[in-house]
Amino acid sequence: MSIAIVTGGASGIGRAVATSLVARGDTVVVADIDDERAAAVAGRLNSLGRGEAAAARLDVTDAAAVADLYTGVRDQHGRLDLVFNNAGIAIGGLAEELTLDHWNRAIDVNLRGVVHGVHAAYPIMLEQGHGHIVNTASLAGLVPMPAGIPYTATKHAVVGLSLGLRAEAAGRGVRVSVVCPGFVDTPLLHHVNPGLPETPMSGDATGDIAKAAPRLYTAGKLARDILRGVARNRAVIVAPAHGRAAWRGARLSPDGAVRVARFAVDRIRAGR
Repeated sequence: MSIAIVTGGASGIGRAVATSLVARGDTVVVADIDDERAAAVAGRLNSLGRGEAAAARLDVTDAAAVADLYTGVRDQHGRLDLVFNNAGIAIGGLAEELTLDHWNRAIDVNLRGVVHGVHAAYPIMLEQGHGHIVNTASLAGLVPMPAGIPYTATKHAVVGLSLGLRAEAAGRGVRVSVVCPGFVDTPLLHHVNPGLPETPMSGDATGDIAKAAPRLYTAGKLARDILRGVARNRAVIVAPAHGRAAWRGARLSPDGAVRVARFAVDRIRAGR
């Protein structure tokens, strides 16, 4: 049985991961800025009759709050085995449509939120001599994804952070993985640019996304892939299969990947 924290655990990928963890008998803290939804998720998970779940309100942009939660969970249970730094937001719009507010919010949540989680979890895991940090990035952190460059930039940063930390942590008993999913059918896609100036992609962006990626993966299937990758200590967990193909293609031909991305941009512009 593992003791785990999942940020952004009240919906989407986080909820699916928390569900899979509890289903196998783990104890999970469902952390989310939406405390009511987190409590509802934890309540449903406790009805499974296997592991246990608790809810916690957490704003990942608040470094002190993140540190307090992670340390508190360790103090309560005597250890902290798994941390899924998963909370994130979607930013959509072409570069000329975006403001610095879009950039700053993406950096605050998608990058600093992960930094805060790593900064809180890593010393705990070093002290206890074990643990696994799993950071959620995106396929957009491995290939050029236009029409949301702040999102893409932060996800590339999370990949770099994770691989660099993995190298440092390898000799100290701590594992680090980064998750890079393709488009997943989650509420994230229906709430693009939350609380930010509107662009043509604000709100429900599934229509624009369908022009570039008509198939959406399910959060449940992704959670299965994530836990399998964690069990195998994968450095980079990419799913689904067509995402892995896109990653391989981008590595073999960066120019080709940019041409494919340009085609997606042309389709988005043509639809406006």
